[in-house]
Amino acid sequence: MTRIERLMYDQLICRGNMRFLVISDIHAKKAAIETTKERIGRYDAEAVLILGDITHFGPVDWAADFISSLGVDVYAIPGNCDPQEILEVITANGTLMHGVSKDIGGIPFAGLGGSNPTIFETPFEMDEEEIRNKLDPVAEDAMVLMLHTPPYGRNDEIPSGINVGSHSIREIVDKHRPLLVLAGHVHEAVGVIEEDGIMFMNPGPARDGYAAILDIDEDDISIKMLGPQD
Repeated sequence: MTRIERLMYDQLICRGNMRFLVISDIHAKKAAIETTKERIGRYDAEAVLILGDITHFGPVDWAADFISSLGVDVYAIPGNCDPQEILEVITANGTLMHGVSKDIGGIPFAGLGGSNPTIFETPFEMDEEEIRNKLDPVAEDAMVLMLHTPPYGRNDEIPSGINVGSHSIREIVDKHRPLLVLAGHVHEAVGVIEEDGIMFMNPGPARDGYAAILDIDEDDISIKMLGPQD
């Protein structure tokens, strides 16, 4: 199936026409609140996709205040630096996408937060088997995939040159071939790549002023990366 054919899968593009602000790795940076709100207004974003690490090991009340202040629909997953209790906070103030599939504006989305094991033993880590068991049942072909940790080998290289992404997520991506894979976690791996007809995007850390605008419209998926000066 070609990329254009996948974009037309089940009349996906005919049903979907939305603009999202995509952010990740806020780490409870206070300045990110006003920056995010300003970008929602300036770019007329209809919803915000949060890819985790809303807090920096808590407090979860900060996440509640952040999500509820944005004034648009928020779809969010936790990051590995978020306490497990953040699941309840996201559910109460937005839409939790952790281990969930959902049509958003007619577009199929699936999500998984947390990360594979790290050397830092952060609060929200899972082994590869748990990642596979949580994500595979909600994954489907031609979806938009919201992740905190990236698939192995895709936007996952740290400065030392090591790839730290999840092998289980990579297997699921290869199996279901999503239209677009959104992930954060690796602060240095900012950008958009296309491999084997699949788009992968890391918006960069919102704590440092990075984000992205994602448009899914009648013709295509388009992404505008936003840096600290944008």
